[in-house]
Amino acid sequence: MVIESGKTRGPRSTSMWWAAALLASALSAIVTPAAPAGAWATPTIGTRRVAEAIGDRIVRFFESPEARAAAPPSVALERPFPALGPALADFDVSPAFDRVQGLPRVTIAIARGTSLYGTGEAAGPLRRNGLRTVCWNFDAYGYDDRTPHLYQSHPWVLAVRADGSAFGVLFDTTARGVIDLARGIQFTGSGPPFAVIVIERDSPQEVVRALADLTGHMELPPRWALGYHQCRYSYFPDSRVRAVAGGFRERGIPCDAIWMDIDYMDGFRCFTFSPSGFPDPARLCEDLHGIGFRSVWIVDPGIKAEPGYGVFDSGTARDVWVERSDGAPYRGRVWPGACVFPDFTMRAARAWWGDQHHAFLARGMDGEWNDMNEPAIFGVDSKTMPLDNRHRADAELGGPGSHARYHNIYGMQMVRATREALLAERPARRPFVLTRANYIGGQRYAATWTGDNLADWSHLEDAIPMILNLGLSGQPFAGPDIGGFGGNGTPGLFARWMGFGALLPFARGHTGKGNISKEPWAFGPEVERICRLALQRRYRLLPYLYSVFREASVTGLPVARPVFFADPADPRLRDLDDAFLLGGDVLVRAHVQPDGVFERSGMPRGDWQRFDCGIGDTGERDLPDLYLRGGAILPLGPVIQHVDEKPLDPLELVIALDAEGHAEGSLYEDEGDGFGYREGRFRLSRYVAERRGDRVSVTVEGRSGALPAPARKVVARVLLAGRQARGEADEGTPLEVQLGGR
Repeated sequence: MVIESGKTRGPRSTSMWWAAALLASALSAIVTPAAPAGAWATPTIGTRRVAEAIGDRIVRFFESPEARAAAPPSVALERPFPALGPALADFDVSPAFDRVQGLPRVTIAIARGTSLYGTGEAAGPLRRNGLRTVCWNFDAYGYDDRTPHLYQSHPWVLAVRADGSAFGVLFDTTARGVIDLARGIQFTGSGPPFAVIVIERDSPQEVVRALADLTGHMELPPRWALGYHQCRYSYFPDSRVRAVAGGFRERGIPCDAIWMDIDYMDGFRCFTFSPSGFPDPARLCEDLHGIGFRSVWIVDPGIKAEPGYGVFDSGTARDVWVERSDGAPYRGRVWPGACVFPDFTMRAARAWWGDQHHAFLARGMDGEWNDMNEPAIFGVDSKTMPLDNRHRADAELGGPGSHARYHNIYGMQMVRATREALLAERPARRPFVLTRANYIGGQRYAATWTGDNLADWSHLEDAIPMILNLGLSGQPFAGPDIGGFGGNGTPGLFARWMGFGALLPFARGHTGKGNISKEPWAFGPEVERICRLALQRRYRLLPYLYSVFREASVTGLPVARPVFFADPADPRLRDLDDAFLLGGDVLVRAHVQPDGVFERSGMPRGDWQRFDCGIGDTGERDLPDLYLRGGAILPLGPVIQHVDEKPLDPLELVIALDAEGHAEGSLYEDEGDGFGYREGRFRLSRYVAERRGDRVSVTVEGRSGALPAPARKVVARVLLAGRQARGEADEGTPLEVQLGGR
């Protein structure tokens, strides 16, 4: 990713602004409007670097004692981490602090053979060596790998050494900054000096787990959120929503959620409904529930500045708007016209936001989608608010400050408020929130997608590495707009995108206004057939996928993982952009080029056995190849149309024995929603397979949780060279597979 040279972002005023050069290297620079004078407290720089331990092989560095004393609270970290004492003298990673044109800069040298990843949401290749990323949330419609900044900011780098050991670096600042990986790791900020947190571990997996321990774990989502989602800008009127939902059921194509974009509103006024297009949203939600659909509704931060509009009037009365530098409410143009914007950095504004949800959620909607929350503003070059706007932030976030300081966390604090609102209204249900803008640590509040991509092969190819690097930056629940948001695309492109997109953590088809229809059947019967198979695969894999999501919520490991996780010391795997691990046991090799050619060298070492889902999905060019790790047991469910259509019966166990004839795998089950699992209402089963001669026995050797084992059939399918052997039994009774059979 190349930073555009000399490009100025945002409005400037000689009386209010000072321009700061963020030098990414001697040859490449981006000129950035920085905070207005007095917006940041700049400490006196001392002569001693501070290095303090805050965990096992986790060290927080400051450029000086004065910088440490002046540091604001961390927004990235889930909670404060007090110093445990000085860092060990032999800690391997040593950040060097200096200044460039008065701006704080940190440089970390890397050893030869070190591969760099992370940097959050960035287009382009998986391995980030030699690239630069600007941390500045930006409305980046139609981005490509030259776009310097996208919708989210993750000032984080994961470094994997040649021997497979790893370290991670968090530059703990909300200010705009540049991650420059041209000759090592370098970060230049535009605010005051900041903390640098380094995690040292024996593997990249352990680094990512430690990152989640610091910045927070994703909460376990409701099971329906793991199904397929269908969206467009916009399904209008409500009869069209019903027709699309009916189209899925009539064609036997699995789907769990229909999404409502901004046209459902009355004149784009948030928390309202079009009297002509959506006159009875409660009835619509009820009808969708009746055929197994949930609904997700968009809510933007821009509130139409219109006296008499209740949301505007109540927000004005409670004084919740972001202010200009002179203290008046800021107004910027978005979809409804002139708008004001809640200051989500204030507890009072988040509480007011929650109040707006009371009548809104009473209609029966199931989830919420927060868009345009960089925040995006129309008609200005910067595409956002003036940087001298004022936020009256709570002390826990650092207290009052400029928009330059809080811009990158505006979306994060919005989805925090939305999640709190959904929990307050429905304390017995797990919230589902999707966001476009976020900041590292925002996985605590919302899932995400990769913004307004295009229906072309380059964006299809970018999808996998973008999701992988988001996962390596702490966000496990992410996906692209399947099929591309901008433009029509082609039938072949759509089929290929659905083929692997259906296996990414968040699976949603979406397209923009004015484009052709992009439901799975819109491109004709052959593409419809491929899409049906792709989505049937996802639903067959749901028992495993839900188990992996539970693992992600507990450990912080991504759901979709880079292939090098299978062998971090194998240099052949470091650059793989067209494949990913789903959990630890399933390898997905996608066809991201029109010709779909693969090289066998892209496989990790070991015994990976190709398998299918038993739905006629073998050998389909537009579907990715699936492999099961030797020594793993993969739980599959029946083909269903939505997650609550029927119980997990039969349970199928696909078994790939290792060289010793052993395999094992886990299945996590709970009620699919609510928080009973926190009190033990779940079931975690460990299945073990052992080969003894020409037979394989399958047993349950560990089970935890209070949910009893159900009465169901268990089918075992043992993968053998060129064939399979099957057996079945009732749950809880001995199960053996005779290897002589098919």
